[in-house]
Amino acid sequence: MLETGRFGALFEMRIVVAPQEYKGTLTAGQAAEAMAAGARRAIPEATIDAIPLSDGGPGLIEVIQASRGGTIVKAIVQDPLGRLIEARWLRLEDGTALLESAKATGLTLLKEAERDPRVTTSYGVGQLIQSALEHGCGRIIVGLGGSATNDGGAGMVAALGARFLDADGNDLPTGGAALAALETIDIAGLDPRLAAASVLAAADVTNPLCGPEGASLMYGPQKGASQEVAVELDAALFRYADIIERDAGVPVLTAPGAGAAGGLGAGLIAFAGAEVRPGFEVVSEAVRVRERLAGADLLLTGEGRLDAQTGYGKAVAGVVRLAAEWGVHALIVPGMLAPGWEAVLEYVDGIEPVVGSVITAEDAMARPADTLSLTVERALAGWRRIREVDTSAAASDRAEFG
Repeated sequence: MLETGRFGALFEMRIVVAPQEYKGTLTAGQAAEAMAAGARRAIPEATIDAIPLSDGGPGLIEVIQASRGGTIVKAIVQDPLGRLIEARWLRLEDGTALLESAKATGLTLLKEAERDPRVTTSYGVGQLIQSALEHGCGRIIVGLGGSATNDGGAGMVAALGARFLDADGNDLPTGGAALAALETIDIAGLDPRLAAASVLAAADVTNPLCGPEGASLMYGPQKGASQEVAVELDAALFRYADIIERDAGVPVLTAPGAGAAGGLGAGLIAFAGAEVRPGFEVVSEAVRVRERLAGADLLLTGEGRLDAQTGYGKAVAGVVRLAAEWGVHALIVPGMLAPGWEAVLEYVDGIEPVVGSVITAEDAMARPADTLSLTVERALAGWRRIREVDTSAAASDRAEFG
């Protein structure tokens, strides 16, 4: 529950509402609307500034377009299983291309039974980059996150003209598992326009490519990998990193963000010369989060599940840290709590999960906007009642001793 008695006058209260998506239920924009509605019911006098956020994963395009405008461009690309789909990217007025890897490789593009990171491919991301190059974009921002793949970006680079060969000189099949047999990377056919472009990877996490906190072991199970398969994929990416360093001279094994989107970060670093930055930083600069937090009394933020991964570059962790820098009080309203959620406690005044003693998980999934809005309303209404009692008591003290 929020601490009380530390804000300015109630009637001057300014609230910044800045959630990211609630995966599978609400976009960041929908979540911001629901939270703002609950805040208005609890404190009608407050001024509310809604800022939907993204960490570079799903929702990046919508969040940036809402603030910066731009033109949507459509492209036909392969989904994670090689089927043709229509994907979209955003061309900003300055000619920058904003791509969202999840539009081509997203986990949500597959049915649960189809999820197998041993064979899924990032080929469609390479096709999106190719589309941006064909439109003359010299600066390309690739949002990483929400992927169904674990191929280290090999599929993406293959779409741009590279070849991944085994010891017999044969092209490897798609997918992360095949990289265990990688012997040579042939970049003779790589699109030359890529070298002339400035590429920025906006990563939703800062994890390395391999190891206990790498792409396979940390995130493989979310994509359908058993523990045994995750270990297999980790070994394959170790092989991939070794060959990249040998043939391209680029160390990607421990590079921060290399493990984002199933290792897509590593592929962008090695073959596109990409700079990797936390996606939240890229988004927060574009929508001016720091400036809009200045002078605010309270930050409301949240995501679907608050857990140990939240601290690895997620938007919620980023925005509460910014709020702490400004001395702005913060309340996180996640859909639910999972192990490791305590990592952000030092930056916030309270955490109020939607799912709890009053609202069940079934209710939250069936009515996500309503239950989120109600949770915010209850949290702030409770704070308001206590605050009004505190204010009344302080006024009585002044009258008695004045």
